Amino acid sequence: MADAAVTPFTIAIPDADLADLHERLARTRWPERETVSDWSQGVPLETARQVVDHWRTVYDWRRCEAALNRWPQFRTRIDGLGIHFFHVRSVHADAVPLLLTHGWPGSVLEFLKTIGPLTDPQAHGGAAEDAFHVVIPALPGYGFSDKPDGPGWTVERIADAWAALMARLGYNHFLAQGGDWGSPVTVQLAERHPARIRSIHLNLVAAVPHDIAEPTEEEQAIFDALARHRRWNTGYSTQQSTRPQTLGYGLADSPVGQAMWIYDKYRFWMDCDGDPVKAMPLDDLLDNTTLYWLTNSGTSSARLYWESFHQVRYPALDLPVGVSLFPHESIRPLRRWVERLYPDLVYWNEPAAGGHFAAWEQPESFVREMRGWAAALRARA
Repeated sequence: MADAAVTPFTIAIPDADLADLHERLARTRWPERETVSDWSQGVPLETARQVVDHWRTVYDWRRCEAALNRWPQFRTRIDGLGIHFFHVRSVHADAVPLLLTHGWPGSVLEFLKTIGPLTDPQAHGGAAEDAFHVVIPALPGYGFSDKPDGPGWTVERIADAWAALMARLGYNHFLAQGGDWGSPVTVQLAERHPARIRSIHLNLVAAVPHDIAEPTEEEQAIFDALARHRRWNTGYSTQQSTRPQTLGYGLADSPVGQAMWIYDKYRFWMDCDGDPVKAMPLDDLLDNTTLYWLTNSGTSSARLYWESFHQVRYPALDLPVGVSLFPHESIRPLRRWVERLYPDLVYWNEPAAGGHFAAWEQPESFVREMRGWAAALRARA
């Protein structure tokens, strides 16, 4: 069947698209500066100007493009939609298949620096038994995957598409990992295809109970932190889950609008002490932003919130689950809360550094977490 074809893919952005980006950046109409001295109204004007000046005069997309094209990429049609993905087989034939799913405002770029250590562990301080065959798909509407032209691409449908993708690649059984949107997609994979999934790993798990009448001091601190997060840091999700199309006109027309919509999340979600460039170089931050801009996926990526944000479920699971709770993640449930949902919690760890974009911010730590989780599974075999 034609739809079952898996076609090699190489990223090659036309020069005209890069020229258009630079011209738009040069014509930016700036707002007046904020009326406060902090980030409470959003990205400060001075910060925005510095980021955009670097983007326009220093940043080089071709560097990022070459880094992406270093690894085998493909496209295939599943459920009528073209899906872009990396598929990197390990040098060890008996390696464990591992599916990695990103979220918003992330991309496949989050996992780029983990591919080498995961697939060739002996070249990166590991052992042969740590090897994985790695599959990294771009969510529908993100990056170089197609944009859905109708409603219905929920996390459940994406999970089914991922199961079909792994079968098409010859992996009848596999491990799956996810954070942000990748987390509910991965959970749905486990619920809907339990015979295929050996275990899942999450670095975001919404396992916060609502039935604690008299919380302890520790529990109350978590509830208070979540209340602050909802009050000050969730405007983006309200807009994207209710009016993604209205928002999208600005994201599609203004690269600065797209950039600052994402940069705000870097500031509050990364383990960066209030400055994203403390988490990683500005060029790396702009790689992800530029990917959104060049693929015009600001609107289509936001629609996933409209599809699923208010319907996300974290059902109880019987299969083995691993969790890595990075210190700057916005939702930090207690282990005993997680064990309510996942009584077979085979792996739990709280790394010393990292935030919402765990693999991107702390690739070496993330690789250790994948190895630790897999080792815990092997120990039970």
